[in-house]
Amino acid sequence: MHIAVVAPSNTVSPQVPQRMHALITAKYGSEAPEVFFHSQCFLSDGHFAGSDTAREDALVEVANDPLYRAVWLGRGGYGANRIAERAIERMSEAARNKVFLGYSDGGFILAGLLAKQIGRPVHAPMPSDILRDGGEAAVLRSLDWLMAHDAAPTVTPAAPPRLQVAFNLTVLSNLLGTPLEPDLTGRVLMLEEVDEPLYHIDRMFFHITSSANVQQCAGLMLGRCAPVTPNKPDFALDEVAVAQQWCNRCGIPWLGRADIGHDDDVARGDARCKQRTPYAP
Repeated sequence: MHIAVVAPSNTVSPQVPQRMHALITAKYGSEAPEVFFHSQCFLSDGHFAGSDTAREDALVEVANDPLYRAVWLGRGGYGANRIAERAIERMSEAARNKVFLGYSDGGFILAGLLAKQIGRPVHAPMPSDILRDGGEAAVLRSLDWLMAHDAAPTVTPAAPPRLQVAFNLTVLSNLLGTPLEPDLTGRVLMLEEVDEPLYHIDRMFFHITSSANVQQCAGLMLGRCAPVTPNKPDFALDEVAVAQQWCNRCGIPWLGRADIGHDDDVARGDARCKQRTPYAP
């Protein structure tokens, strides 16, 4: 299996491919997948992993190359929104047969792919997670899922799969109303956040739950919002109460907690959920 890694947001550390190679060899031996890190991953142009053009071209290149079964976003940060729409417009028929994996800022790309019904976008741990404490387990969960998916025979399920979609709160709030916005009708919407005060979380829920598109989802689940930036004065409500209040106001079913997050648990419990939350078309 051939997997291509690109970095549509921030630069990937040179340590990542070295540790990835050692991990894959130790785990899979002769059955190891070929993980190719595009040279663009290691570019640096101010905040970004290369210019907008370089990041866009690399994503389009691997998406359109029939050699690669999957495109793996190298890390999050910021910048994917600047290239996602143009890159997706340039994708060929080959991209429709691929799995695309990532989360965080990569949500802009995954959302746009879902909106255009291109490939199979999956909310999953990324290569750079290997640098976290316990991150090797997270990376292996993505690889195990990919290899099982690639080897599984094509069968018609007895019942339609439960449609799910997962986002960072900030990412979803910012892509609503843009060409990257997918149809959320009938989908379970899972949301998480990191390093934001509760008043900001409340403001994002106001915006998100006011969307007519979001109001058509099957229900909303909240992952972790840790760590929460201290709020002065105290906000009084926690993130769960905030989510429940806005769901109730806007008629969105509240479905409870989701085991996703943007914290160190991405290498533990969070990754277990991410590896099984495809944005099923």
